[in-house]
Amino acid sequence: MRYLYNTFIYEPLYNGLIFLADVLPFLDAGVIIVLFTIIVKLVLFPLSKKAVRTQVVMRLMEPEMKAIKEKYKDDRQMQAVKMMALYKEKQINPFSSIFLLLIQLPIIFALYSIFYRTGFTSINADILYSFVPVPETVNLMFLGLVDVTQRSIPLAILAAVSQFFQIKFSVPKPPEKTEKGGFQEDFARSMHMQMKYVLPVVILFIAYYATGALAIYWTTSNIFMIGQEIVIRRQLAKENGSKRSGSGDDKDNTKKN
Repeated sequence: MRYLYNTFIYEPLYNGLIFLADVLPFLDAGVIIVLFTIIVKLVLFPLSKKAVRTQVVMRLMEPEMKAIKEKYKDDRQMQAVKMMALYKEKQINPFSSIFLLLIQLPIIFALYSIFYRTGFTSINADILYSFVPVPETVNLMFLGLVDVTQRSIPLAILAAVSQFFQIKFSVPKPPEKTEKGGFQEDFARSMHMQMKYVLPVVILFIAYYATGALAIYWTTSNIFMIGQEIVIRRQLAKENGSKRSGSGDDKDNTKKN
């Protein structure tokens, strides 16, 4: 398993990063990390797009799902049948997003590992492909201000702040507290609070105690994910608008006939 991971995931990504540093010697290591992260994210976009799209649609479906749960709260079997019918109507598979995210995990882990170790400090020539030379020099000063191989509190703060806004933007608000609210509502609110406030703090400490390179990767990744969700939301809004206008045209034609 480790051999497969190294051969098909870690080494290709590592070679891609070093290759980019070699062909763009006029760029510093921080900018190269930003570009490389964007390239990898764009390659993964077809997979992540489907996963994010499913999550966005499911958030939009929450009122309908809540109504089904309320209506069939005493009949779990019928509740499940109605839920599956709703998924079929909306043409989504709630489990597909989990599967697609699992596929991406090894790649995310490999990128984390590369930037955690800061792949520019001691380039491992043993795993470089024959067509990927070792760069003569790599400018480690990001924008001439921060050494990406060292700890950086400003970059760590950027990683934490971007994580906060990424969660705020993509994670739906927890259900409002009700008198009948039980364990599920309390658990949902607790998880939301931890993701929104605790996780960014955890990211802050990890990014600081690692290197500036990892903080740059995290920040770039979060910003890309926010942009990705904006694009998908707009696409869904256009699709829904087209469907509504189409339905309106059909009604007009029916009246004319």
